[in-house]
Amino acid sequence: MPPTPRLSIVVPTLNESDTIDALMHHLLALWGCGVEIVVVDGGSRDDTVARAAPIASRLIHSEPGRARQMNAGARASRGEHLLFLHADTRLPRRADRLVARALAGSRCWGRFNVRLEGRHPLLPLIAFAMNRRSRLTGIATGDQALFMTRRAFEAVGGFPVQPLMEDIEMSRRLKRLSAPACLGARVTSSGRRWDQAGAWATIRLMWRLRFRYWRGEAAEVLAREYRHVR
Repeated sequence: MPPTPRLSIVVPTLNESDTIDALMHHLLALWGCGVEIVVVDGGSRDDTVARAAPIASRLIHSEPGRARQMNAGARASRGEHLLFLHADTRLPRRADRLVARALAGSRCWGRFNVRLEGRHPLLPLIAFAMNRRSRLTGIATGDQALFMTRRAFEAVGGFPVQPLMEDIEMSRRLKRLSAPACLGARVTSSGRRWDQAGAWATIRLMWRLRFRYWRGEAAEVLAREYRHVR
């Protein structure tokens, strides 16, 4: 590990024993290339921490909440660039090089295209719509593995500490600094949300919540409804 790694990957976890082994072994190649892997656990009651520890460059504990955990991981990391990765998402090969090239010019943040992995036949269409909408609006979701320079992260004050839509709000803030680098390379993310709740029901729910958030409704109110429906 170099004294100041070029890229730090921050992974927030909470009871991820079903996915953490596969994720850490997936990240092992990047760790071997000098990428810092920071796992931030929000109080897991399973063996997530024990399973992540052998490969993580740094493992810290935080209050639960994805935004809090990602902010804590960014503060504890040392990389010039930051990438925030969900525990059920996999990066494309040599993602560190892709991020470095994307941030070498005038762009200070970006995201990947996403591919959804699961049983539902609509998942490819849903992923296509997510990628197209993101490219048109400049708004990214956490499933697309947001990345940014440390300077940009600090300039916008990190992720807003709210229980839902923290990725949407973060994108809004970063757009004031630059347009996003929208990479065609794909991350692979779990489609279990659509498999379990049904594709159309999940699409309707997410669009309804996003519209209400755009209208100014508090994220705390929307999060309670999201948890209840889910």
